[in-house]
Amino acid sequence: MNFWDPYTFVLTVSFVASLTVFYKLDPLDSFLKYFPPFLMTTLLVEVLGAWLNRTGRDNILLYNFFSTFEFVYYLWIISLIIINTAAKRIIRITMVVYFIIALANILFVQKKVFHSVTYAFGCLVITVVCIYYFLELFRLPQSVRLSSSPAFWICSGLLFFYICGFPLFGLLNYWSGISKLVVKNFGQILTILNVFLYSLFTLAFLCIRTRRYTLSQSSV
Repeated sequence: MNFWDPYTFVLTVSFVASLTVFYKLDPLDSFLKYFPPFLMTTLLVEVLGAWLNRTGRDNILLYNFFSTFEFVYYLWIISLIIINTAAKRIIRITMVVYFIIALANILFVQKKVFHSVTYAFGCLVITVVCIYYFLELFRLPQSVRLSSSPAFWICSGLLFFYICGFPLFGLLNYWSGISKLVVKNFGQILTILNVFLYSLFTLAFLCIRTRRYTLSQSSV
């Protein structure tokens, strides 16, 4: 793991930026307080995964379990953002069902490979709930300044990342004997997607401070 590679650098910056959310956090943005420990865990997993790879050990199981945790975490976060009570309940039920299905797939079906089937399914689920968030957002009776809305940046990043990830990981289920060139290009695409995702997360953390500054200026 190289700190100066784009993904690791942007992830680290995002984690540092997330630490600012503890300063006078608005109750509506309270879901952001769960991001610092999550991003720290992500960094630790990447470090451990890189170490396992360098020492010639298998890191598939590590990423299988962590990616499953990621889906569960993001569904929970979106359930905190969503306003509709019934939708919240459906998302949390889906979260539990997904965890059970993914765990069964990892332990009994795709035991020694990346769980591409349930990963692709998780991408689809996240995409659907993010689309629901935007539908709910556009139906609000009052206008919302999107540039200063952390939820907007979070869901925008997740929607873009997973709507692109779904066809990529979906195709993996039908590929056999993938060439090294395709694998290399696949990795580069994932790096770009990750950089975009964590860049939008960083905007979500920093836009709160911008919003406070704007409000304080207007009150003078």
